[in-house]
Amino acid sequence: MVEWRQDDGLTDYDAALAFMETRAAQIAAGTAPECIWLLEHPPLYTAGTSADPADLRDPDRFPVHMTRRGGQYTYHGPGQRVAYVMLDVGKRGHDVRRFVQQLESWVIAALAEFNVTGHIREGRVGVWVERDDKPRTATGARAEDKIAAIGIRLRKWVSFHGLSINVEPDLAHFDGIVPCGITEHGVTSLVDLGLPVAMEDVDVALRRSFGTVFGD
Repeated sequence: MVEWRQDDGLTDYDAALAFMETRAAQIAAGTAPECIWLLEHPPLYTAGTSADPADLRDPDRFPVHMTRRGGQYTYHGPGQRVAYVMLDVGKRGHDVRRFVQQLESWVIAALAEFNVTGHIREGRVGVWVERDDKPRTATGARAEDKIAAIGIRLRKWVSFHGLSINVEPDLAHFDGIVPCGITEHGVTSLVDLGLPVAMEDVDVALRRSFGTVFGD
């Protein structure tokens, strides 16, 4: 069984990382169940293993945490639902690529409950939405904004870190970085798309769609 945890208020990043590392070790040892942890952080930036220092535009704006997860720079803060996934990928098939695809599908399924169509784009990490309310690109394609980020780490085939969905964060806080190293596209949120969605609504959607995607 997967344990679901949910924090009220804002969770310290270092405390969250310490919990994840401990729980991942326990899962690998068979002494604790898998865990999904839903929370919000105070405003901060994190740098993944592929982060380019030039993408940190405003290093003094918020605390910057160096992590060993995959990916580049991302922002976490109030109004953003973070879902940390401590799951046994070994028991789920030893297929990292498939696991990441499941995380993407999980986000897309949750967004679909609000009639939002999420997309995966080759060469662009995360989940994207098309914007009919913005000018088309120079090639005539629809404008696209990022609505969710994904970045994980595995230790002994147990995952930690996870994903984040923008519900109603201050989108100006993303200006201090180049999110995931991508400059030609913007960032959006459910509320920015005109949807009066609360954090509790997103939590329900995540719980409801998890079993459909992961088979639990």
